[in-house]
Amino acid sequence: MKAKKDDPEQASAGEAQVPLRKAQSEAQADPWGIRRAEVLLASLTGVLSARVVTTPTGEITEVHILTEAGLTPKQTVRNVESALLAQLGIKLDHRKISVAQTADVLPLEAMEDRAVLERARRRGVVFRRVEVTPTSTQHRVTVTVTMERDGEELVAQQEAGDAAKMRLVAAARASVSILDIMVAGGTIDLAGAQLVEAFDTRLAFVGIHVLQGRDARLHVGTCEVKGSVEQAGALAVLDATNRWLTSML
Repeated sequence: MKAKKDDPEQASAGEAQVPLRKAQSEAQADPWGIRRAEVLLASLTGVLSARVVTTPTGEITEVHILTEAGLTPKQTVRNVESALLAQLGIKLDHRKISVAQTADVLPLEAMEDRAVLERARRRGVVFRRVEVTPTSTQHRVTVTVTMERDGEELVAQQEAGDAAKMRLVAAARASVSILDIMVAGGTIDLAGAQLVEAFDTRLAFVGIHVLQGRDARLHVGTCEVKGSVEQAGALAVLDATNRWLTSML
């Protein structure tokens, strides 16, 4: 018995049926092309998600768009109209498109840190960095704090023993010496700095004395220790200073 040779034309036809069947299957799963429209709209710049609502016959009744903050709803509606018309040939009434925006939400820890820095920035003082370097004496370090005002950096140094609490106090004292120069309206002095545990969280707790005329007041500030104790100490001093400045408004 002779072996039957494969027919090239039949093989080509069989291969051509594979993508055809796939396209038919996709069309059956999404008969009105709604999923395709949602994927298209979700790919637009600034769009986080898209939902298309239709009647049983496939007529679009509503389009719901969720966008990032910063993109105007009017521009989003125009983008949706243009995308549907250019890609799918669908002309949609702009009144059927609703747009919602998300807020610029940050984790609580990031919001707290940014709030401290933002208040400092409004008065022209910004924390830049803190560095710890060993000295020639064993078990002693130099803590260097850098802050900026109007593009000019101010640096202060304090020497301390190489222990967490001592480095914290040194960072706080260096920060206070900078702010005493930068911030007008009173004389600032460090009342104390310590590490505390509260609500399963390690915090830098700082107190500053502010002398205005003959009036001396204590203001406190805190900052969660997420990086170094020195950085937390510097930010806690900024927090205490912010409380003083806010009390004068």
